[in-house]
Amino acid sequence: MARQVFAVIPAAGHSRRMGQPKLLLPLGGITIIERVVRTLFDAGVTASVVVTREEDQALAQVVRQTMAHLVQPNPAPSQMRESVWAALQWIEAQFHPADDDGWLLIPADHPTVDVAIVRHVIAAWSATPERVTLPTFGGRRGHPTIFPWGLMSDVGQLPADQGLNQLVRRLGPGVQELPVNTESVLWDLDTPEDYQRIVQREE
Repeated sequence: MARQVFAVIPAAGHSRRMGQPKLLLPLGGITIIERVVRTLFDAGVTASVVVTREEDQALAQVVRQTMAHLVQPNPAPSQMRESVWAALQWIEAQFHPADDDGWLLIPADHPTVDVAIVRHVIAAWSATPERVTLPTFGGRRGHPTIFPWGLMSDVGQLPADQGLNQLVRRLGPGVQELPVNTESVLWDLDTPEDYQRIVQREE
């Protein structure tokens, strides 16, 4: 039986540095959030969960039109770790994953990661499902990152002042780095300059 991979897409930020809702910006004829969801669907994940703030109704409306599930915690998450934990709890309740299934983390503002990279990371993780697997470019770690489902409880037990990066660092040799030949695994979307750079590279 093939292992399941559930995608977690934190999307509860405020886009302050962008100055407008960055996940609703167009890229390749669709919005940023639609692009991320479509990439994951085409890569073959079992299900995708997008976590937004309740008051972000414009984003929620777009998410509802995709193949993804929408989760809106109350109170709204103030950190990415809280968004991830809300998504994991929802997935646990709906799908009851096995410990050797996986969950894939990709922040919603990483729209340039392509289907081939996601499939590559999933395939590498499937060969060693007890390890966290992530892509690297030039020695720098990027996204998406796949965690064994058995680490779900570790996320819930993280101290309030620690994020998922601390969990990954703590695992040390339990992390499999996967060198790739595209810098897109490092690109995120925070500022208008980031957006223009990504649009130009897409043209």
